[in-house]
Amino acid sequence: MALVQLALTTAPCLAQDSTEWPSKPIKMIVPFPAAGGTDAVARALANKLSLQVGKPVIVENKSGANGVIGADYVAHSTPDGLTILLTIASHSIAPAIYKSLPYNTDQDFTAVSLVALYPYLFTIPQSSPLHSFKEFIDYAKLHPGQISYASSGTGSGPHLGMELLEEITGMELIHVPYKGAAPANNDLISGQVQAMLNNLLAGGALIRAQKLKVLAITSEHRSKALPDVPTIKELGYPKYQVDGWYGVFVPAKTPTSTVNKLSSEIAKALKDAEVLQRLSKDGAIAVGSTPKEFADFFNRDKKQWLELTQKIKITLD
Repeated sequence: MALVQLALTTAPCLAQDSTEWPSKPIKMIVPFPAAGGTDAVARALANKLSLQVGKPVIVENKSGANGVIGADYVAHSTPDGLTILLTIASHSIAPAIYKSLPYNTDQDFTAVSLVALYPYLFTIPQSSPLHSFKEFIDYAKLHPGQISYASSGTGSGPHLGMELLEEITGMELIHVPYKGAAPANNDLISGQVQAMLNNLLAGGALIRAQKLKVLAITSEHRSKALPDVPTIKELGYPKYQVDGWYGVFVPAKTPTSTVNKLSSEIAKALKDAEVLQRLSKDGAIAVGSTPKEFADFFNRDKKQWLELTQKIKITLD
């Protein structure tokens, strides 16, 4: 999928609803625990939005089921623009991997804005004798079913990103899911698992401390944070691209004027130095898309995971 370019455009002026938005404080629901990467991005964005719209934007964490619990809360909230969801790629993976969901991803949400994109990092232990992505692929193909990789959880972006990589390269690896990136990285460092798709927030300090090696990144273009690390596309797999992302949704039937106003305010907030600094910790690129651009991006991402999970037959209850 093509990388969405930085688009800090203001939505067209539409007739305002009879009720001024926001009429009350806004709840920004984060479907993951406090103090994590998504939570930190949400709080930076919420602080700036509060100043812009003149009402408090309060972050609430409703974690569980890989983002499903928080998403369900928003799906069944009043569609008035006062309850919004800031989530990540697991939202596009959920309909592909779960047998059933308490909401309909296509019918119960309206896309507002793609906030930012970030790459995953293909990391291996510093102690590994392998020094390049090609060496890893060649070694894994010589030892099918013997090489393990960690993920931050079954159904997460790093998990599905590795499943797609196996499908494209012909590797046969063993998936070892963990409850979060920190314990996964602990076992990666010690060599109990041999690879992991990391992000810069979770893995950056370990890379700088020379406890992990980065062999490639998953995005379309190289990261400014790691300019010397090639993309997997560059390394001979042009069909492979996986982006981590942050995005905002509201309940379906939220007035169009409110959706466009919120999208415009997010785009404005993404010009703020403090928000950009927080995103840079993930190696993330601010986007600030229109609602239609985000809907198109989200549907492409969801389609990729649906096609993959149907092909390799992965489902969760």
